[in-house]
Amino acid sequence: MKIPTSTLSLALLACAVLGFGACGGGNEPVKPGAPKFSLDAQPGDSDAMKVAKERFKMACSACHGLTGVGDGAAAVALPVKPRNYTAKAWQASTTDEQIAKVILEGGAAVGKSPLMAANPDLADKKDVVDSLVKIIRAFGQ
Repeated sequence: MKIPTSTLSLALLACAVLGFGACGGGNEPVKPGAPKFSLDAQPGDSDAMKVAKERFKMACSACHGLTGVGDGAAAVALPVKPRNYTAKAWQASTTDEQIAKVILEGGAAVGKSPLMAANPDLADKKDVVDSLVKIIRAFGQ
């Protein structure tokens, strides 16, 4: 199916403006199945984890999907497919610090897609960033 150029441009603009970009390198196969991690608030979740889960659902999942496999609604319009967080090889090859850097500074800061928007509003919210990293890691379990 060919996506009209105007639709693709609009989708990419929305992704960039809203922060729903791709980390890049997500060309690993998408694995269907039940999520291994719940983005719903759980008893015992810290306030930071609750904020991180909401942030992931509202922003990150548009491209990375609710199960972290890179199949979010906006992913179809992206020229570089979003990272598949369930990929064991990627999980083993990246550090928590690298993940946090992408979250805070965006894809372009680490040589990935510039459509993965930076989140400078989280710079003084280390606990939320750490919780987002934990969410991403949990998808790889």
